[in-house]
Amino acid sequence: MTEADTLLYLDGVTVSFDGFRALNALSLVLEDGEMRAVIGPNGAGKTTMMDVITGKTRPDTGRVVYQAGIDLTKLDEPAIAALGIGRKFQKPTVFEPHTVWDNLLLALAGDRRPRYSLWARETAAEQGRIEEILETVRLKDQRDRRGGDLSHGQKQWLEIGMLLAQEPRLLLVDEPVAGMTDSETEQTAELLREINRTRAVVVVEHDMAFVRALGVKVTVLHEGSVLSEGSIDHVSEDPKVIEVYLGR
Repeated sequence: MTEADTLLYLDGVTVSFDGFRALNALSLVLEDGEMRAVIGPNGAGKTTMMDVITGKTRPDTGRVVYQAGIDLTKLDEPAIAALGIGRKFQKPTVFEPHTVWDNLLLALAGDRRPRYSLWARETAAEQGRIEEILETVRLKDQRDRRGGDLSHGQKQWLEIGMLLAQEPRLLLVDEPVAGMTDSETEQTAELLREINRTRAVVVVEHDMAFVRALGVKVTVLHEGSVLSEGSIDHVSEDPKVIEVYLGR
């Protein structure tokens, strides 16, 4: 793989909190347009890895290189978001009093200075983009419902839609199916595969059946380093992974 194919490269990243090494010389390469699942026991460093990529946490050592040249460790969170890196946290945060449509309108990439408000008419292009996102995130029939009235799974989809409205090139998604029904979990796997046709996605997840449904390369973290990497079958059969994670 050449550097031009690489969207994100973590090179020897170490992060310590009060003497505890959350990440320990972590190295990881993500290709442009790839979807990667990241699994591992609690405390393995999954969230810290996301925090480092998005600028929330500064590593003690190492580089995080985006688009073959931009060192993200030198930038703050807004600058990193502006480069096209979107993050969805585990707990959905939507504007509960507003409709699904207005949530997406507020999130659209573009001019959202105070003079712009929900009372301004959205343009035909904005309307078209919101329609596309509603279709993608399976919320066409919910467009006029308040965000606060959606089911847990639908709120997760709306938040993914709000991230898509910002046109990210890389989407980081933290435990998207926690608390979802089986049907919602299945639809979320389809939804992420659909999104992955046009952008790179990193999914941190505990649900092994869901990871298997994604059908992508899996990275297993343990004690802040990569323990194993490969297909779900490969890592599931790795004795080290069984010992520290799957055998529990």
